[in-house]
Amino acid sequence: MLLKVILPHQRLLEQDGVRRIVVETKQGSFGLLPRRLDCVIPLAYGILLYETERGEQYAAVGSGLLTKIGRQVVVAVNKAVCSGELQRLRQLLQEQFLKEDEQEKNIRLALTKLESAFIRHFLELKRHG
Repeated sequence: MLLKVILPHQRLLEQDGVRRIVVETKQGSFGLLPRRLDCVIPLAYGILLYETERGEQYAAVGSGLLTKIGRQVVVAVNKAVCSGELQRLRQLLQEQFLKEDEQEKNIRLALTKLESAFIRHFLELKRHG
């Protein structure tokens, strides 16, 4: 199978020769083999496992959709990180969460400043109006 993992802003992975895929759904794990009928599957946050001739590979994925049409499998998700080792995947996830936490703090700070400026401006208008 040809596996593609697509994020909103980039194609994260394109791997041909995939022998099997296991994904997480809200109902539990779901496996795909090459002769599986075409399908669309909603995905939950979890680990996507895919097997190639090099062995098992992993991706932590956010919510999204898996579509299988013929031999092509497309996983379209909001977040994903890939690694050949679970320990490395864990490390990558921790780094990504720390980065997202820092970005979230910066966004909150910017919103707080914007709200303060809006309130000051509103009070000025009220005072002069």
